[in-house]
Amino acid sequence: MGNHYQHSHALVETSSVGEGTRVWAFAHVLPGAVIGRDCNICDHVFIENDVVLGDRVTIKCGVQLWDGVSVEDDVFVGPNVTFTNDPFPRSRQRPESFTKTRVRRGASIGANATILPGVTIGQHAMIGAGAVVTRDVPPNAIVTGNPGRITGYVDTPRAQAELDSASRPGGLRELRVSGARLHRLPQVVDLRGTLSYGEYPTHLPFQPQRVFLVYDVPSKEVRGEHAHRTLREFLICMKGTCSVALDDGTMRDEVELGSPLVGLYIPPMLWRVHYNYSADAVLLVLASDAYNADDYIRDYDDFKRLAAATGG
Repeated sequence: MGNHYQHSHALVETSSVGEGTRVWAFAHVLPGAVIGRDCNICDHVFIENDVVLGDRVTIKCGVQLWDGVSVEDDVFVGPNVTFTNDPFPRSRQRPESFTKTRVRRGASIGANATILPGVTIGQHAMIGAGAVVTRDVPPNAIVTGNPGRITGYVDTPRAQAELDSASRPGGLRELRVSGARLHRLPQVVDLRGTLSYGEYPTHLPFQPQRVFLVYDVPSKEVRGEHAHRTLREFLICMKGTCSVALDDGTMRDEVELGSPLVGLYIPPMLWRVHYNYSADAVLLVLASDAYNADDYIRDYDDFKRLAAATGG
């Protein structure tokens, strides 16, 4: 048994079980599985051969982990969570290899959630009870419903970017993430209609070199999911609403844009995710430079490392 605890009614066929792990009654672990240290494997859990668990993982009762599932450190998997590994299952017809499913460090999956094959659940994401996860989940996202959709972000204060005379000068709240700011744009109203505008350097924090629009985004879709090394952006939701979650590697914040009088300045080295677009949303983006694919950081782990190295 080594240095782990195994209940007398558990069947543990693998020798790869970390120190301090506890395997409870009626759990069955096949020979090829790898289980880290200080894990808690509860009653009636089945773990197949091609499964890897990191350290300090909790698997609650009634969960089956099939070939191709990997679970990183500090993950919580709630009771009766269902993992799948074959998008087109047929009786007695096994694929050459099973689709890989990955649960990243610190994520939590609520009771009775279903995870479709090939999905990656990002770091510290939270999957609500009963959710059906059909696509990758960004780091720190909160996903609920069937099909699962992002409804928020963990530890991310959320507020509408509305004008508020009770807040700081300019009528907009301060953001926690490094360097990001909300800007109030002027408004001119007369009998002919309403006009808002921005001029550099009075209203805009940089001289734009590129402009693009994002619109007709289905509400379930997520855009962004990247940072920039040097590029600066200024976002204005011209119509409708959309949410922007920001992450500087240490702090997170979220803004709901919904007024042509409010702009969101995003400096370099901030991870951003755009989501929760209304059906009529039109997002205007002013960029400080022309498009450069090499300026993008598209992997959250890479971003975290670079942010830490640069003091972000």
